[in-house]
Amino acid sequence: MHHDVRVLADPGAMAAAGAELLASAVRDAVAGRGRCHAAVSGGTTPAAMFERFATMDLPWEGLTLFQVDERVAPDGDPSRNLTGLAACLRDVPVHIEAMPVGDDDLDAAAAAYAAVLPERFDVVHLGLGADGHTASLVPGDPVLDVVDRLVALTSPYQGHRRMTLTYPALSRADLLVWLVAGEEKRGALAKLRVSDPSIPAGRVAAARSVVLADAAAA
Repeated sequence: MHHDVRVLADPGAMAAAGAELLASAVRDAVAGRGRCHAAVSGGTTPAAMFERFATMDLPWEGLTLFQVDERVAPDGDPSRNLTGLAACLRDVPVHIEAMPVGDDDLDAAAAAYAAVLPERFDVVHLGLGADGHTASLVPGDPVLDVVDRLVALTSPYQGHRRMTLTYPALSRADLLVWLVAGEEKRGALAKLRVSDPSIPAGRVAAARSVVLADAAAA
């Protein structure tokens, strides 16, 4: 698929641009049909974007945030994407539909989460790993071949199993916003630019894709 790649001077500029893209998607969706459905990823790179996003004047009550992926760990665990996201958004009155990774039956929990996903996402935020992974779609994991479910569980990766949106779920995005920072991402970004299927991120397809990269990654 085509990616609109925009190179920013540094991570701060990238975070600001990402927050503006998210905000624009929220405003347009709420103005058009009264609601916005967005899905966001975790990690350290987007924290500055979420913090800036939280300060913006937006129709927060019309926004529902879904999780792109989550580590299987207890509530409040610092490794959880939800923990970091909630800290960034602070007291913003937004509804977060959290992945139920604390349930005993994780397969049933994944199916339950899939059942509450919208028919379309107005915007989905994704990151990019140096190994080419995005969401928790990791090289070599059987989850890459899941096409009959919107949400699935991975094998252990960096100490945790994860719950993740699959390719069919990500394809529901009207807009993908990628944040890519750091020199170690340069090789993966080069492959993402051309949708190289040798990396998991290269297999993601959606209606529109904007890649925000800092100068080091580009």
